[in-house]
Amino acid sequence: MSSKAHLGHHAKKRFGQNFLHNDAIISSIVDAINPEPNENLIEIGPGLGALTEPVIERAGKLSVVELDRDLAHRLRHHPFLAPHLTIYEIDALKFDFAELSSDEKPLRIFGNLPYNISTPLIFHLLTFKDKVQDMHFMLQKEVVERMAAGPDCKTYGRLSIMTQYQCQVIPVMEIGPEAFKPAPKVDSAIVRLIPHKEIANPVKDLNALNTVCLTAFNQRRKTIRNSFKKLISVEQLVSLGVDPTLRPENLSIDEYIKLANFIVDNPPELPEPKSKKRTAKKTQSD
Repeated sequence: MSSKAHLGHHAKKRFGQNFLHNDAIISSIVDAINPEPNENLIEIGPGLGALTEPVIERAGKLSVVELDRDLAHRLRHHPFLAPHLTIYEIDALKFDFAELSSDEKPLRIFGNLPYNISTPLIFHLLTFKDKVQDMHFMLQKEVVERMAAGPDCKTYGRLSIMTQYQCQVIPVMEIGPEAFKPAPKVDSAIVRLIPHKEIANPVKDLNALNTVCLTAFNQRRKTIRNSFKKLISVEQLVSLGVDPTLRPENLSIDEYIKLANFIVDNPPELPEPKSKKRTAKKTQSD
């Protein structure tokens, strides 16, 4: 049988499918999630049910978001799982997770996320953080390291800042390629994200924080005096107590918040984009 086939299903590269098959690791992941009855549990990408089945055994019911129609069909007709599942056959990047939330039952989201969309999916899920109790995700180990990284580290960047500003980031465990079929070419890790109930140093506009992070880390080898020259002058950096000779990875989250708040209060005058000249196309009559 092909190394990409597991339990009769052929892994689809476009969906980034790698299926867990190590029982000991599956048990450890479910222990980390610690699902309980009457909780508002949502699994992203249940696949062949490696986590789905043991979670249902503990919790009794589960909502799942699955894009692959073949896998969604299998779940709908599964003799044990189907009666306990609510299946949403949709791209998780387009799903409104707020639809499943309530004040009494905040969301507990988990899943083995496709590595090819993990970062945009994390950013999408963070938009629902006020309705989330916690999230547990299997990700590429490098992504988890970036999420948890602090200043003065090569892996520290926009993902680190935007995630840590909104959540407590807790690496849980590392998992080798041999636990999956087909085996990925990278190591994996489980991360726990717990949204902050209160933020001690709130930014005035989250989009502004994202903007300064993008501006800084798009050219991370430059000093911030060069990275920010279209947003904040050297004199303004100095007035804010930020050393303009530092590189982006040397600034703390609080310093990025300070820069974001500054551009909210002092919007930069950016040049208007040049309009492209349009030339009339010749048409030939019939």
